[in-house]
Amino acid sequence: MEQILNPLQTSLGRLKVNSPVTVASGTFALENLDFIEQDHLGAYVCKTITRYPKKGNPPPRLYETEAGLLNSIGLQNPGLDKFIAEDLPVLRETLTVPLIVSFSGSSLKEFVQMLECLEKQEGISGYEVNVSCPNVENEGIAFGIDPDVVNKLCALLSPLTERELIVKLSPNVTDIAVIAKAAEEGGATAISLINTIWGMAIDYRNGKSRIKKGIGGYSGIGIKPLALALTYRAAQAVKIPVIAMGGIYNWQDALEFFWAGASMIALGTANFIDPLAVDKVYEGLSSFCLEKQLKLKDIVGKVNK
Repeated sequence: MEQILNPLQTSLGRLKVNSPVTVASGTFALENLDFIEQDHLGAYVCKTITRYPKKGNPPPRLYETEAGLLNSIGLQNPGLDKFIAEDLPVLRETLTVPLIVSFSGSSLKEFVQMLECLEKQEGISGYEVNVSCPNVENEGIAFGIDPDVVNKLCALLSPLTERELIVKLSPNVTDIAVIAKAAEEGGATAISLINTIWGMAIDYRNGKSRIKKGIGGYSGIGIKPLALALTYRAAQAVKIPVIAMGGIYNWQDALEFFWAGASMIALGTANFIDPLAVDKVYEGLSSFCLEKQLKLKDIVGKVNK
């Protein structure tokens, strides 16, 4: 019988990794690495950066619901220049796994300008292009809900880099398969999904919204069935790899997403609950595959309907 040395090796479009576990943007600080084995991460995805600094939304901007988390952070970040000058050197020094830089722009031109700046920097293995932010060229509608805009954006960015180009898709669309296909045809090397869905919580006693902005992004265990379904639909529509996220708390959850078609999974809200979540998911997946004498890639997309 063939000895399986590392059953969890996987790959994205251009990037081979030793673990199928990563973290959702903005949910895992470098300090969290003190609690886990860094090699259990296939890659590290940093918090989304924008061209200029953002203070974010006023508090309260986090609220724990009955089955998940509402957030309205507002993409608080130091901006591209400060990220390159201060944050990137620390990331390069600290990380032993590939770094994926998540970024977002308010126009097609701004996305291009940001990528061109990042391309000049060392220590970056790939990009997560966050298309969930408003497009000022299109009346404030998010880039990610229009397949033509997603396709055009990817077509502009893909010739500029040989690094991994991941497009992070929004679930707040009519047909995720159409958006995924548009990203692939534009030159994306992988897609990731899902970003948060719309959610709200109200104090029944006085009618006050639990977060300042009213409606926020909902994540956590409550969105798992939706995330699983959208992962399956997207994976059926494209040939490029899929990074799945949404309600994944343990290795059993993760396996469901691999069966549905994901090549890699990301932990988000789980990191707030358990700082050891990455280790537990990795070790659980490894034990399962070794016990069954499976390579993880052999079950990707093999859901038994």
